Amino acid sequence: MLRRIEARGAVSVAHHTKQIVGQVFRYAIATGRASRDPSLDLRGALPPVRQRHFGAITEPAEVAGLMRAIEGYHGSTVVRCALQFTALTFARPGEIRKAEWKEIDWDHALWRIPAARMKAKRDHLIPLSDQAIAVLQELRGVSGSDHHIFPSARTPQRPISENTVLAALRALGYPQGAMTAHGFRTMASTLLNEQGWPADAIERQLAHAERDEVRGAYNRAEYLAERRKMMNAWATYLEGLTKGTTVIPFPNSSHIH
Repeated sequence: MLRRIEARGAVSVAHHTKQIVGQVFRYAIATGRASRDPSLDLRGALPPVRQRHFGAITEPAEVAGLMRAIEGYHGSTVVRCALQFTALTFARPGEIRKAEWKEIDWDHALWRIPAARMKAKRDHLIPLSDQAIAVLQELRGVSGSDHHIFPSARTPQRPISENTVLAALRALGYPQGAMTAHGFRTMASTLLNEQGWPADAIERQLAHAERDEVRGAYNRAEYLAERRKMMNAWATYLEGLTKGTTVIPFPNSSHIH
């Protein structure tokens, strides 16, 4: 069974399936239905899972060049805005491309992503900076108030494809391995950590799963105000880099000289 899964290239799924089989047999042993766990004999039988490394730019000078390149993107407005919104929110590519207008809380400047579209299967709140709101306002004049925030040019009833942002980065001159749509998350995480923002707030903003469910529920409420300050400072920092302004970032604030 595991070999069939491995044969289709889903090595990580094969490993996960083996773990589940082991859990089943351990339960069977505990309840007197089996005497041993045969999955233990398969240790080392499957090839290791290769870790995926997403290309990401993390040096401020290179980030400045990237942001200026995005601002000067000559493709469609929807794609340029998708690039800018990705940089400003550093949400996962799938969460962004499938974003819907009904998820935007204009009164509270929040993007409420439903659990069904989240990797951790929990609702996620993203505070929206003034710059992110401005991107959305520009898009309203292009895509209107229809279903998708980032509609496909060919089929407006559907969102942009999963390769749209990546293709735009290639068009801007960023080759394979240099920068990816997912790389905006690494970019933000690296720089925000270097700037001294609380690691818990950064991890919560990235929607990384909290192993302790009770602590996770607490953190969702506890760090929203801190994350709002951080996202505003991040947007101001990126804006400064785009304009070529010297930006000295501080936690809880951002000063431009």
